[in-house]
Amino acid sequence: MTPNDRTLPPEALDEWAAELRERFGLAEDDLPIALILDLARDVANGVARPAAPFSAFVAGLVAGRAGGSPGDVRAVVAAISELALAHRSAPED
Repeated sequence: MTPNDRTLPPEALDEWAAELRERFGLAEDDLPIALILDLARDVANGVARPAAPFSAFVAGLVAGRAGGSPGDVRAVVAAISELALAHRSAPED
């Protein structure tokens, strides 16, 4: 993959996740790729595309402050996804 290639095939995402795990001493369960991608999709569709990476950061921050367990991550991601879906269906003024 070249530095200018802005797309990321699934196997490259797995490679990137492996690099992150190695660099930061993370277990495979610490990086729930599908969960975070689903969160990004929900926020991008329910709020706005630029809100997706910001919301993923918030999810990590809040989950970390709650203890950082995989369950904490799932709970926070579920809450943010719920907010995003409610935001999409909220009536506009």
